[in-house]
Amino acid sequence: MLIGREKEIAELEEVYHSDEAELVAVYGRRRVGKTYLINEVFRDRFVFTHAGLSPVEVNDSAKITNKRMKEQLFHFYQSLVLNGLKPKKKPTSWLEAFYLLETLLIQKDDGKRQVVFLDEIQWMDTPKSGFITGLEAFWNSWACKRHNLMIIVCGSSTSWILDKLINNHGGLYDRVTKQIHLKAFDLCETEKYLVSQGINYSRYDVVQTYMSLGGVPYYMKYMDRTQSYAQNMDSLFCESNSPLRNEFDRLFSSLFSNPTMMKNIIVAIGKKKRGLTRKEILDELKITDSGALSKFLNALIEGDFIFKYAPFDSDKRIEYYKLIDPFCIFYLRFFNDEKRITEWSNVIDSQECVVFRGLAFENVCFNHIKQIKNALGISGVSTEESLWTKKEENEGTQIGLVIDRKDNIIDLCEVKFLNDEFAVTKDYHQVLMRRKNLVQNAVSKKKSVQNVLITTYGLKRNEYYWDFSNVITIDDLFKE
Repeated sequence: MLIGREKEIAELEEVYHSDEAELVAVYGRRRVGKTYLINEVFRDRFVFTHAGLSPVEVNDSAKITNKRMKEQLFHFYQSLVLNGLKPKKKPTSWLEAFYLLETLLIQKDDGKRQVVFLDEIQWMDTPKSGFITGLEAFWNSWACKRHNLMIIVCGSSTSWILDKLINNHGGLYDRVTKQIHLKAFDLCETEKYLVSQGINYSRYDVVQTYMSLGGVPYYMKYMDRTQSYAQNMDSLFCESNSPLRNEFDRLFSSLFSNPTMMKNIIVAIGKKKRGLTRKEILDELKITDSGALSKFLNALIEGDFIFKYAPFDSDKRIEYYKLIDPFCIFYLRFFNDEKRITEWSNVIDSQECVVFRGLAFENVCFNHIKQIKNALGISGVSTEESLWTKKEENEGTQIGLVIDRKDNIIDLCEVKFLNDEFAVTKDYHQVLMRRKNLVQNAVSKKKSVQNVLITTYGLKRNEYYWDFSNVITIDDLFKE
């Protein structure tokens, strides 16, 4: 059963019913349900399907590289035969392989729409294989002229899809007719998915599930409906045969040709709530500056692992990279190397977990800006979101989410993940006023600054209730 994805389903059906040759690229991080979506939408409408072989060799010597290419070609040939191609000489190049695909499609052409699905396409593109050349020749010389042909290419390596296909400057330039970036579930979709699996958690625990697994359907499918959130985390991460125990390493190995460097960048950025500047990343990793780092950072941005921002009221040339992938944040906090805990259920009430939930909920808010803007009634207003840190003589001030609005309002969002209503004390009232005044004095006179509370269950009414112009609860974050 498909959860959500209404927009993507409509787009795929629209392209299917066009009268033109279509080259569709579907991409997004690993495990978000790309293959499932395509299989569910098209079911029995495929004329050919194939998935690249997952890379298992890390040695890129000439011998190994050639072996990987041969394995991918042979696997492709097997798929051709299984899909109806009469056995022929096995291909030795991707030009020959795609020519065989042409032969199969001509053989099976009955005038109806022909849907071809190439899954995990980046794995087929082994080093020096000529895969892109073969795909380019296939599309430009033959496929683009077949008005009943629809090619769907799918990949978990967002950077590969963007670099090699969508932003290709060679023969595939501007050839992709439709691109779909499939993202992980938001809170609303996460709740719907859990319910579909017979898991009826409170929204408090649904948010905790999102903080841990990031709305990735593949991760949630391992959850047991008879177990609590804490018990499920034990089962998923803490046991010797837990399905997600080694997922962090597998995730990067499957997406990037240089997984160690990518993991090192993620680990470095994840150490700071605000993230790191480019220079700080270089210093942390003890590497020299080069164009390679920009490429790595862009790949992580495109893969929805990090995002780039300029801190509020700062030099816009100073940019930070912040970790926003909930799964990575959770894993690095509790299960990375020497930090690995043995039982999540034993530490769930610890101070470390309280601190984690506070930081993780800020990240939830960053991933639900659309819902926050809807709750504020500013869905149509252009905004910029960032963090703000102010160092003072005796103490510092940090605001986890600042929304700078084009209608001349600045929302300072206090983010609190609690198991009850939040109450503003006299001391906290003074903190709020001081922060508000600091920001007001730092911005243009035409701007108005106001405090906004984003919390689980709302705000207790007392004499300081009016410190907040708006109160947003987790129920607001669950709205579509």
